[in-house]
Amino acid sequence: MSQLFDSFKIKDLQIRNRITMPPMCMYSAAKDGLVNSWHLTHYETRAIGGTGLILIEATAVESRGRISDSDLGIWHDAQTKGLFQLTETVKKHGSKIGIQLAHAGRKCTAPDEDIIAPSPINFDENDDSYATPREMTKEDIKEVIRSYGKAAERALQCDFDIIEIHGAHGYLINEFLSPVTNKRKDEYGGNPENRVRLLKEITQEVKKVWPAEKPIMLRVTAKDYHPEGNNPEDVANLINMVKEEGIDIINVSSGGVIPAPVPSFEGYQIKFAEIIRILTGLPVLAGGKISSPSMANEIIQNERADLVYLGRELLRNPYWPLHASKYLNTEIDYWPDQYERSR
Repeated sequence: MSQLFDSFKIKDLQIRNRITMPPMCMYSAAKDGLVNSWHLTHYETRAIGGTGLILIEATAVESRGRISDSDLGIWHDAQTKGLFQLTETVKKHGSKIGIQLAHAGRKCTAPDEDIIAPSPINFDENDDSYATPREMTKEDIKEVIRSYGKAAERALQCDFDIIEIHGAHGYLINEFLSPVTNKRKDEYGGNPENRVRLLKEITQEVKKVWPAEKPIMLRVTAKDYHPEGNNPEDVANLINMVKEEGIDIINVSSGGVIPAPVPSFEGYQIKFAEIIRILTGLPVLAGGKISSPSMANEIIQNERADLVYLGRELLRNPYWPLHASKYLNTEIDYWPDQYERSR
């Protein structure tokens, strides 16, 4: 019996199945960071296709927090109109929708920005698109924390179901968490308790405005692929230091901290998710080159994860959940009426 299409509840959020679309940058916004017709079509199509939870792309909490100058933003009020339209559009098809609050840190390539990081270490000196960042002052840190709080307030106004704090892929929070990129000598660097401090204070700031009944997700890089970097056990330890601040579920990824190759294969990150699930006691969202319905279902059935994300597969096929229900011989009641003749 398929469990991939079982509903999942976290706090007051009821998700119709275990299939999630993870954040994937579209690099389609203008320099103002506003939602446009591409975003509306892109995300609505996945909702029609039966995806349970859609997490929209990295959305910058500051202008200098963009990965590129084509990223979505949530750093000023004018950006909320399009984001609210996006949540309305997705929800009318039965999907739930979350926003990934992000800050690129030293990986910001948008021109004319003040590039900041925990330590003044260039991401890739062989790539001219990356500048050597300025080491953040205490006031910079306070500014970033405040920006996450304001972004969470706007996300609530836009009616998002869940917030994801982006602590992965070598962006700002991840730069603080990893010993490879954080060489600070103050209370934000050094031992794990110090390196997790920024994440803790950001989570506390978000919780001031985010309702208790709505969940907060944290995306993490479980493995740095560097001999001195974090591994899943280290990341679980960091999560355990902050989970009581309001982290409800973990989205497990890997890599991106340094320009190192990632040895990827079908399901390559599932073991990391299992470890973090066991060591933290929190539900996890897991993925990594998953494409077959049988594998996605096995992950849920064997309690290796609570939700499964499909990235590139949902780019290739926005109707993957509908096809998977047929493959797994599972009846679903949200097949679009307009497409019934093709069922």
